[in-house]
Amino acid sequence: MNTDLLRSSSDKHPKPTDIAFQYGTAGFRTLGSTLDSVLYRVGVLAALRSRKLDGRTIGVMVTASHNAAQDNGVKLVDPRGEMLDGSWEAHATTLANAPTTEAFLEAVSTLIRNSQIDLSKPAHVVYARDTRPSGEELVRALEDGLKAAGAEGRDAGVTTTPVLHYLVRAINTKGTADAYGEDTQEGYYKKLGDAFKELVQGRPPLDPIIIDCANGVGAIAAEAMSSILANTLVFDLHNTSIDKEELLNNSCGADFVKTQQKSPPQLVDVLKPNQRACSFDGDADRLMYFYHDENGQFRMLDGDKIAGLVAAFIVDLVKTAGLADEISVGVVQTAYANGASTKYLSDRLPVKCVPTGVKHLHHAAERFPIGVYFEANGHGTVVFSPSTLSTLSSHQPSTPAQDRAHKHLLALTSLINQTVGDALSDMLLVEVVLSHKSYGGAEWDSLYEDLPNRLVKVSVADRSVYQTEDAERKLVSPPGLQGKIDEIVRRYEGGRSFVRPSGTEDVVRVYAEAMVRSQVDELAFTVAGLVYDSAGGDAAKRPKEFI
Repeated sequence: MNTDLLRSSSDKHPKPTDIAFQYGTAGFRTLGSTLDSVLYRVGVLAALRSRKLDGRTIGVMVTASHNAAQDNGVKLVDPRGEMLDGSWEAHATTLANAPTTEAFLEAVSTLIRNSQIDLSKPAHVVYARDTRPSGEELVRALEDGLKAAGAEGRDAGVTTTPVLHYLVRAINTKGTADAYGEDTQEGYYKKLGDAFKELVQGRPPLDPIIIDCANGVGAIAAEAMSSILANTLVFDLHNTSIDKEELLNNSCGADFVKTQQKSPPQLVDVLKPNQRACSFDGDADRLMYFYHDENGQFRMLDGDKIAGLVAAFIVDLVKTAGLADEISVGVVQTAYANGASTKYLSDRLPVKCVPTGVKHLHHAAERFPIGVYFEANGHGTVVFSPSTLSTLSSHQPSTPAQDRAHKHLLALTSLINQTVGDALSDMLLVEVVLSHKSYGGAEWDSLYEDLPNRLVKVSVADRSVYQTEDAERKLVSPPGLQGKIDEIVRRYEGGRSFVRPSGTEDVVRVYAEAMVRSQVDELAFTVAGLVYDSAGGDAAKRPKEFI
């Protein structure tokens, strides 16, 4: 690489002196106005990562997902569409925090030397952004980094996070036996659309689905898919104002529905009793379903409910196809999974609990022949192992029923975006299952009854003080706090609560569940109070409730 070019271009993107950046579960994420230097350095890092992997294409997504419009972020995507390898997260953090240009150059040199990167290799990077107003300028900083590092960049424009993941895998598998699909956005929509049409062929038509697009980039994706599906499935799109930055994720979207446990206010007067509705988040990688019952009561169908619905359907298909002895299905959850969901699934198939974070879920799911993972927040997908794909490819059904189930399984491998959670793909998957089961929201909801639960957060000065073990279900620091939580939990029937630091904000998240709604609120706020006190909060200002 040209050191002089790196030096001169780096000087144009100085690091803020008062900010420490951390590559977390969602990459770098903070106020968009502070990320210029980070994007420049991510461009250089992406080029080095590509060269380390013999020129395979690396992805870069500029997004802050469900955060407010003023925030932004960036994350890297490895060649098969998966999250950046964990060993390189530390490199990202080191490069981002180098205080000066000279320190940055030294960090780059160290990375090249220690990782034995051959600079004669080519570098290829594909990148995209969501609709955030800061995205355009941040992409220019990224492009400066790519240019300085001598990388060939491909701008995928404004699109969803799942599309970017899809493109990375499609580009890297193009022309191979396991080609993932056409490496264009149009190829993505066609692949999903064709698979959906095949899966619902001959089924009774579905009623229109109401989609809350969170005033984000998902509105663009939903509109494109709506055109492809035509009358196969009608989309009723809401919250599509992508040109009004202040509306992004504002009282709408998957995170709002999950945390507030109510419909977006824009849909309250739109929804009819038992009508299906769903919410995307700002970059369309999370999905939350909901409906209003006959009494107008809000009912949430979150990631746990999606996992239960989808896993059971796939298990039935595997059995009907005559493949139960060759292919097994497993589910991966986090501690946030509702206890009733875990019991429902555990009675039917293997369930594994892992720490919060897509990388943990995805890697665990890959260990199953068919791995289903959905976080309660609505992020998830289904992963088919290479051996399972081979088995499906060579399987010879012996009855018409086996043949139908076998074809449906093959179509599911195309409908499902196996690289990452994808609100659009997951929505189509849910609609397929509802079509085959002849379920509405109420029938789906009745598979099991969620235990009342509450998720609150407490602002802290230093979230790193809070350290966990046992898949984040127990605190090991601060000392003694877990014992106090255990003592409180024992007072409540069916009580469960855990505390973990956020991976994206300076807050500690508190989850609680119990048999009675009033008790779970009391439990959640009592535990939150313990966290507030442990953080050195002023007892006189101790809030009665936490946002």
